[in-house]
Amino acid sequence: MDKIKMSKEINLQRRRILGAAAMTVAAAQFGLVGSAASQSQTAKPAAMPRTSMSFGGLKQIDAGLLNVGYAEAGRPDGPVVILLHGWPYDIHSYVDVAPLLASAGYRVIVPYLRGYGTTRFLSSDTFRNGQPSVVALDVIALMDALQVERATIGGFDWGARTANIIAALWPERCRAMVSVSGYLIGSQQDGKMPLPPGAELEWWYQYYFATDRGRAGYDKYRHDFSKLIWQLASPKWEFDDATFDRSAAAFDNPDHVAIVIHNYRWRLDLAEGEPKYDVLEKRLAEAPIIAVPTISLEGDANGAPHPDASSYAKKFSGRYAHRVIKGGIGHNLPQEAPQAFAEAVLDVAEA
Repeated sequence: MDKIKMSKEINLQRRRILGAAAMTVAAAQFGLVGSAASQSQTAKPAAMPRTSMSFGGLKQIDAGLLNVGYAEAGRPDGPVVILLHGWPYDIHSYVDVAPLLASAGYRVIVPYLRGYGTTRFLSSDTFRNGQPSVVALDVIALMDALQVERATIGGFDWGARTANIIAALWPERCRAMVSVSGYLIGSQQDGKMPLPPGAELEWWYQYYFATDRGRAGYDKYRHDFSKLIWQLASPKWEFDDATFDRSAAAFDNPDHVAIVIHNYRWRLDLAEGEPKYDVLEKRLAEAPIIAVPTISLEGDANGAPHPDASSYAKKFSGRYAHRVIKGGIGHNLPQEAPQAFAEAVLDVAEA
């Protein structure tokens, strides 16, 4: 199929997908199981528990240092969208986004990051490194393993930071980007800078993780701890226990605690990274400009620490737009407002 014809077909399909019927069709066609029709009946995703949809069978592939678990939906020859979750979340943040994009003709890939779900290290000797550049390299390795040259990449939390890094350092691999909370590239030097007390309070868990007691506490109470983060980060999202438990199963990964603790300690310069990644981290410390087409999103009820949109607008030199998603939408924006997230991906990928 030539590119012009594919583009017309995608645009035609796009006009049909955001209604109530699209979720049911996509679920049946692309291996998503459960009653999807009920998912699209509310105009306020944040006020509705989402438990009736789950991904079908997951796939596994060796990629770089990992055997990566991932969900896939859509046409194998379609343009690729990669969707990246954050902490403490998992691939189900996109369980309602994936069928929308698949219905529009895209191939959608949703991987578990290192330390989550069915993703495992290939060697027990590999250092359980959580520094940001390494997570981005994992995604590049996954793209190589799947023979994906370029993709539109979307993410929130760790996933948004990872998408930012790929767009900044490997723009030839990133066709376009959707980034919740905008520009999240930082450095250890940034982590040393004190913030006003109110802002420091929002990072309470980062300091908790800096202690041995915090590591042990997260290991022992990772389920309750993560649920608390969900509640604080999305104070108006009325998720139910089944929705949370579906994602919390991903935190039983044997490397989960090690990856999470190293990530936050590294960001405060309290843990060493690996020297082989120093060149990448040095480039990231310069806060590189991102030139790929980008839409940044923010929920109007995001309770997690996040920068003001005005502080990062100039970090995007290419085609760029910012959207505030209203309706009590919190930090887990793709799961709380899947149609708005899917719309942003379609807009940035097709413009």
